Amino acid sequence: MRSFIDIDLNSRKIDRRVLQGREIAECGRYLIARTLVADGIAGKDALGPDNPLIFSAGPFAGTNFSNANRLSVGCKSPLTGGIKEANSGGTFAFAMGQLEISGITFHGQSDEWVVIHIPLEGEITFHDASPYLGLGVFDTAKKLHEKFGDKVSLGICGPVGEYQGNLAGIAFSDTDNRPTRLAARGGVGAVMGSKKIKAVVIDKNKMPAVHDRKKYMGAVKAYNKLLGESPAVQNMLKLGTAMVSDLTNTLGGLPTDNFSSGQSTPKDGGPHRMGGDYIHDLNVSRGGEPSHACMPGCMIKCSNVYVGADGREVVSPLEYETISLLGTNCGLRDPDEVALMNEIANDLGVDTIELGGTIGVLMEAGQGAFGDMDFMTRVLKDIAQGTEKGQLYAAGTAAVGEHFGVRRVPVIKRQTISAYDPRIIEVTAVSMMVTAQGADHTTGNAPSFASFDKSVKEVAAESYRMQVNSALADSFGLCVFGRSVTDANRLLLADAINDAFDAGIDADWLIDIARETLRLEVAFNEAAGFTEAQDELPAFFMDEPLPPTGRTARMLAAEVNAHMRAFRADPDWIATA
Repeated sequence: MRSFIDIDLNSRKIDRRVLQGREIAECGRYLIARTLVADGIAGKDALGPDNPLIFSAGPFAGTNFSNANRLSVGCKSPLTGGIKEANSGGTFAFAMGQLEISGITFHGQSDEWVVIHIPLEGEITFHDASPYLGLGVFDTAKKLHEKFGDKVSLGICGPVGEYQGNLAGIAFSDTDNRPTRLAARGGVGAVMGSKKIKAVVIDKNKMPAVHDRKKYMGAVKAYNKLLGESPAVQNMLKLGTAMVSDLTNTLGGLPTDNFSSGQSTPKDGGPHRMGGDYIHDLNVSRGGEPSHACMPGCMIKCSNVYVGADGREVVSPLEYETISLLGTNCGLRDPDEVALMNEIANDLGVDTIELGGTIGVLMEAGQGAFGDMDFMTRVLKDIAQGTEKGQLYAAGTAAVGEHFGVRRVPVIKRQTISAYDPRIIEVTAVSMMVTAQGADHTTGNAPSFASFDKSVKEVAAESYRMQVNSALADSFGLCVFGRSVTDANRLLLADAINDAFDAGIDADWLIDIARETLRLEVAFNEAAGFTEAQDELPAFFMDEPLPPTGRTARMLAAEVNAHMRAFRADPDWIATA
């Protein structure tokens, strides 16, 4: 048994409803899509009181089921105008599960800035947020821990979220209480700011009760064994997400200098310094941690703790998307440079993908030179202070491109494309095109899929398969980096949910939930006024050959969507996928 909490920020009324069995498994990204569609949020103002902010944890939250304590944050996106589910690691969902809470929805808008405390015992309380306003994420976390202790997890709205900048995410605590795990994309932090919630503090406890503990712990052990035997997981454990940079750079699909090239070459002609091998060896030589778990109990440990040449901890984690968008896409060629930018971005609580896209377009507009660290620092300072320039920059890549009249603006549905050039990484390109989430690789990523000898239908089919698997992971609190195991062991997952909650589900039900999630998200965007035109790649991907391969994009929205509609409508898809 678990509960779902609805908090009315205007009246401060709190309602709890009890969930049992299958209801507990209907969570995460699926619950967000179902709720936003059912409540007719598509036509509401994203920064108005009628747009709810939803935190939803998976059924395994609070336990030591590996890579299964991720948090889904959902709302209507102020950046795209469509639906948004932003996903985060860390300990917040873990703490929710330990308090036997499946979800929290924040309704309305508070009259005053508040910190909300969800305790182990007693009532939820509201605290004056004045002492924390204007502070960066790190200082806010420090002060909150001084007040509430260390046995809590935090969700923080940074200074950019306070003034409702679209770059803003929500910063959550990691396993060492660093507030550096972000639900980053789509402006969810701006929605938190619109509600005048500076932070949510939740107590930690112990593993919650489950229906059949012996069977459940057996499933945990079996799942962990499979992860330990997976070569893909072992590679991620050693090199982390930075290893993807070695792949995309080799393929010629690494965003470089505002997507004008697909490879990053150091100025001195040395090795590729922005990849997993180089960063691992450099970080280890300095005493950094090459492997770090963002969630309690996770065996994949794809994060790291990156230290500078002086041994000072700079950032945790330094990950591929940031290395690319805030690094090579802005002309940086050294991990120390991007780590420093990442540190500042984390303190502001902003999406490093959208930030990197924005700065790349500013450089394209001639406002600064590619690789100019001083210019990047000035941009971040303006964003931090919320100056007139800073608020323009914080509106995101599309708004900056429009302001300066830039042609090469890498966005779909007004959200910056993730770190996979669509001219090369075609499956991910399709996922970013058709997803209702905006250009987001997490909806269906397959960077190593060899696609150039495949038809558009074959590429679209692989994209849809990855979209379903990603929606499944997001709906059950799972990290997609365990997909080498989870995709092939859905019966194990279903049985584990039954062991925990006597839910009465089977493996096919998991797929049904994932497919329904995708259908609901499309329905939301259609109700919000989206058309097929918003699914097109920016024209420059079609027109400009990408060095060094010379390839142009070939995916057109009409053809791709025709295949997607057929896949979605096929009742036998699960049998043939």
